Amino acid sequence: MPSLRLANCRLYGFVDTAYLAGRDPGEVTRQLIAGGVDIVQVRAKELNHEQRVALARAVLSSAYPARVPVIINDDIEAAVAVGADGVHLGQEDWAALPEAERHSLRDRVPLFGLSTHSFDEARRAEQAGASYIGVGPVFPTATKPGRPGVGLGLVTAVARAVTIPFFAIGGINLHNLPAVLAAGATRVAVVSAILCASDITAAARAFRDHLNFPSQGGSKP
Repeated sequence: MPSLRLANCRLYGFVDTAYLAGRDPGEVTRQLIAGGVDIVQVRAKELNHEQRVALARAVLSSAYPARVPVIINDDIEAAVAVGADGVHLGQEDWAALPEAERHSLRDRVPLFGLSTHSFDEARRAEQAGASYIGVGPVFPTATKPGRPGVGLGLVTAVARAVTIPFFAIGGINLHNLPAVLAAGATRVAVVSAILCASDITAAARAFRDHLNFPSQGGSKP
């Protein structure tokens, strides 16, 4: 079931504590989903494990009635504890994971995603059995300070060669979204352009309106 739901996901949203600004995470989740976000990541790098679990449960309470998958950033134990659909790991987190834990990850959570910043990382993530990958940051973004954008060329290369779903991410807004889609992406992940909008639902819907087309290229269902 989670894999089938992932295949239909186009707009990846976030409940990121860096952008919540005191707002209720369950309500933010409802607003994201109302706007067409069809997969949600819980990102809370500054919280401890117990706080992250509590945040994840608040998000799940809004996402699960809508049958929207929930992914936990970095914290595998939190994902298991709350029964989330999966976990998302960065390259450093993946590299630090013991080999045995890598092999057992799919037994612990239905889905796992990996961040990739180069063509080689994307191919290795596919070979490692990742359910999906994030490709980026396509453009420089405050969410990843100090990391240069990987550019649209990487999006095109991944779209042509990688068969698992991928989400273009990083600095994507409504102005550059057409170029990202023209480069071959059929799925995008958006943080600040949605969470910092005055109307989260309207902002998400504006992105979703550009993504309602059949899957094509390398980002296959």
